[in-house]
Amino acid sequence: MPYALVFTEQYNRRAAKFLKLHPALRTHYLKTLLLLEANPHHPSLRLHALHGKLEGLHSVSINLSYRITLELLIQDQHIIPVNVGDHDAVY
Repeated sequence: MPYALVFTEQYNRRAAKFLKLHPALRTHYLKTLLLLEANPHHPSLRLHALHGKLEGLHSVSINLSYRITLELLIQDQHIIPVNVGDHDAVY
């Protein structure tokens, strides 16, 4: 069963800024979102739970340098992206 991505205005602003700074990553970013929606547990996403101040959030990889942090509500089949950027920006 596919998941539903739920985008907030805050995330959309962050994503727009990220894509403006990294236009070459647009294809990778969109592929990551499509795969996340189809199967968030796909091995290439490297989904993992976060700890510490980001407890309750998860992270997936766009590539080796860039990540998307997200709230993963498995029970409701919803995925809410929270932030996008390099390791230091999202953690």
